[in-house]
Amino acid sequence: MVKRLRELALIYGGLSEESFKILTILNSLSSRYEYVPLEEIEKATKFPPSRVVKLIRELLDVKAIVKHKTTQSFRLTYLGLDLVALKKLSDSGVLSYIGTRIGVGKESEIYAAKTATEKTVAVKFYKIGRTSYQKIKRVRAYALGESRWFMLSKNAASREYEVLSKLSNYTSFVPRVYAHAEHSLVMDYVNGVELYRYKTALMPENILKSIMTALRSAYVYLGIVHADLSEYNVLVSVDEGEKPYIIDWPQYLHKDDPRAEELLLRDVSYMVKFFRNSYGLEKRVSDCLEFVKGLRDAL
Repeated sequence: MVKRLRELALIYGGLSEESFKILTILNSLSSRYEYVPLEEIEKATKFPPSRVVKLIRELLDVKAIVKHKTTQSFRLTYLGLDLVALKKLSDSGVLSYIGTRIGVGKESEIYAAKTATEKTVAVKFYKIGRTSYQKIKRVRAYALGESRWFMLSKNAASREYEVLSKLSNYTSFVPRVYAHAEHSLVMDYVNGVELYRYKTALMPENILKSIMTALRSAYVYLGIVHADLSEYNVLVSVDEGEKPYIIDWPQYLHKDDPRAEELLLRDVSYMVKFFRNSYGLEKRVSDCLEFVKGLRDAL
């Protein structure tokens, strides 16, 4: 695993501009081809055929691309897409360094990184895989109508960036985002512990109120609900006095969606139940729901 963590930065630093051009072409043609024919790559790069073959071999060696089993055609791997995204973020002046992986979930990986001004940030790469594709299409609203798993990941990153870039103007209980490219987004680095692992809360009522305040900001100011909230996508920053951050927003729904009321109730109920079972904190779901909707001023 440590080897894999080091490889992303090492591979990125070892690739030529010509190699990145091939990766970029494969990415741009992925909407037309699952595997891009060699002649299309040669046509797009305008490199001599022998040079294209050499570059493709190098990219195959580092597992940035894979070859079709029976034809001379190629596609990106998620590593290849990582490299494309990092190239865009680097060229635009957003990132200057990518470090080790600090988190992994069912649909994403998170790396520590630094901006051009040496600010420590987190880079989240969505990696929705083929094995979970059918389940995702059933439970993720943003997946409907998409047929390619890379596109699902890109769409997820775009949606989360859109929400967080707006929501952070109204609440401090979500990470601030700075940029996104392809299936990745750059956000605040939160030195926190997942809520489900945080067993020794000193002020659980304050944590719950902060979570509900974030949901209220999303509902009142943006007209959206998280739609998948649980103790697994809340981070608690002890360094900031047990400040919670709600993460993972790509599946959000607008409040006029027919499913929004049901899912908002589920979000709130999950949190109330968790705090009751984990910390002995008693709160009424109805009170929390009214607060989130802006129907009462205090919780």
